Amino acid sequence: MTYSDKKLGKVQANNDFRIPTEGDKQEALEIEASQWPLLLKNYDKLNTKCSHFTPSPNGCNPQRRTLEEYVKYGMINLDKPSNPSSHEVVSWIKRILKCDKTGHAGTLDPKVTGALIICINRATRLVKSQQNAGKTYIGVLRLHDTVGEKKVKAALERLTGPCFQRPPLIAAVKRQLRVRNIYKNDLVEYDKQRHLAVFETFCEAGTYIRTLCVHAGLLLGVGGHMEELRRVRTGVIDEDAHISTMHDVLDAQWILENEQDESEIRKVVIPCEYLLTDHKRIVVKDSAVNAVCYGAKLMIPGLALYDSGINRGDVVVLMTPKGEAVAIAYAEMTSSEMATLDHGIVARLKRVIMDRDTYPRRWGVGPIAIKKRTLITDGKLDKYGRPNNQTPNDWYYVDYGGVQSNAQGSHHGNKNAAPKPSGGGLFGQKRQRGDSDDE
Repeated sequence: MTYSDKKLGKVQANNDFRIPTEGDKQEALEIEASQWPLLLKNYDKLNTKCSHFTPSPNGCNPQRRTLEEYVKYGMINLDKPSNPSSHEVVSWIKRILKCDKTGHAGTLDPKVTGALIICINRATRLVKSQQNAGKTYIGVLRLHDTVGEKKVKAALERLTGPCFQRPPLIAAVKRQLRVRNIYKNDLVEYDKQRHLAVFETFCEAGTYIRTLCVHAGLLLGVGGHMEELRRVRTGVIDEDAHISTMHDVLDAQWILENEQDESEIRKVVIPCEYLLTDHKRIVVKDSAVNAVCYGAKLMIPGLALYDSGINRGDVVVLMTPKGEAVAIAYAEMTSSEMATLDHGIVARLKRVIMDRDTYPRRWGVGPIAIKKRTLITDGKLDKYGRPNNQTPNDWYYVDYGGVQSNAQGSHHGNKNAAPKPSGGGLFGQKRQRGDSDDE
């Protein structure tokens, strides 16, 4: 069933969404997969590695979190007013919401207005990745003499690709020459009599539009400067997506404190998963979520579903079947390798988002882990789990994390029991300095 935007918002806020597992008895939702919220959108296009895992009662859909958790993992798409600095605005939001931490994803100069992403508490872990996201601006260029429209358009088109820039005299960074990519410049409107040009630019993070305007004036031979600037997009967030003003935030907090109505604060603050909707997705089994939160690498046994087109080194988002963001990570396998291999590292963590112990601890209950604890208790392994003189010959253990242990997984104490692999870890990585064939 297809819903209008207004009805769809209510359906998404009032239903518990979870990717169904094999033999799942949950009630089917009368909503297409393309209309599921946030990271769960088009979940039916994900590739399945394992679909018969036991769902955990812990966790919930991002839009169904309690208010405390909702704000804790929330962000605000703020329409920054002119005059105050980005630092001042972030400080005011922190004071209004009475939260512990706030951070913004990309500085705007005091006179510049537009979309400023403010992350709250745990969501501040995404600030660094969003600061490097591409930006879109609408600017007003004032030229110092009359120039034809075609020449202005040609000058803006010429200022695309890698461009040398030196920050202006009044800037928040060191004034040194640097290169920034400008992907596209479009002339929106030109007033020849007033010497004003309205243009739209798509650029890399850290591009100074003031400098771009000066360069355009130099190319035209008449000089120019920036009259006005507004940011309309940061990464996947634009000024039409849940944008709020400072007054909206203040009013929402007042309504919450005086009327105990949390509906307005839920409109102003949106889940941090919104920032990750353009990333490739990897769905983690509920039993592996807490291990990832403690810093473990994601291995094949913890993999449930994954997107197509993942390459090694890509930044991906690890998520739960309920659509919660667990971490952002670097992919260590391609999508085809995830489909064919039965062991190895799927992804290494870049930044953990979810709090520890949100999901129950489920590691250390497998047969190998139980046997290892028994051997340590009996003194057949040392307290760190390393072989000693009493280790039995049939003890076999490989650390697929790339750290060699027990002579790269061969049987301890018996050289003829099993051949030694060419290297430790996944895909025969090179052996570490100091490793020896002697046991």
